[in-house]
Amino acid sequence: MGVVLACLAATTSAATTVTCVTEENRPVNFWDNGKVTGFSTEVVEAVLKEIDVQATFQIMPWARAYATTLHTENVLIFSIMRTAEREHLFKWVGVVSPPDSSYLFALRHRKLKLGDLDDARHYKIGTINGDAREQYLESKGFVKGLQLHGNAVPKTTYEKLKLGRIDLWAMSEMVALDIVRREGADPAQVLVRALQLTELGSGGSYMAFGPKTDDHLVERFRKGLEAVKANGTFAALQKKWF
Repeated sequence: MGVVLACLAATTSAATTVTCVTEENRPVNFWDNGKVTGFSTEVVEAVLKEIDVQATFQIMPWARAYATTLHTENVLIFSIMRTAEREHLFKWVGVVSPPDSSYLFALRHRKLKLGDLDDARHYKIGTINGDAREQYLESKGFVKGLQLHGNAVPKTTYEKLKLGRIDLWAMSEMVALDIVRREGADPAQVLVRALQLTELGSGGSYMAFGPKTDDHLVERFRKGLEAVKANGTFAALQKKWF
């Protein structure tokens, strides 16, 4: 989804270099005054510290990060939704973000009514290139360039919604509400949840490796994340951010 963060991490115990990729997605991971921060970012940083890995950070588009993870060894992606379509594509480490839900949002003043997903086929839907909501809608027969209109970052999609260039906005609740609030508006006065994408679930997002990464490295990160959750760091970060 959107703009993406990449971190190059070198282990102290081996020559392995890990590239971590994530999107800019407030409040879980984002740039702030030239520094990457956010709940999920700090969880990943805590795991890197736990397993004694140094890291630097860089930004790239989400679609490229997604493809890089699939086709390159030692690439870690976060925060990524775990869906049926993606289950066999990645080696899943664990949850690094709080529960969230996905919706088709509409502007309140448009008074759009959706009884079910089929009703949405009559509208233009803004999506993020390669994200779980776009993939889900494509699996249901929605066509990119016809009903689906992809963008690089969520804020651009929201701007198109306000301008009337799209009718619906496929986005996570947490991100959508944050974008509206950051513009100084009350989400309850601006947006309506036209339809929940219930099949996507409402669990937290994950960190994961692609299929080319060695299982031993994946297991090392799993144990690191388990330790961060067991020692109270995860809970402390959740309290800090939420």
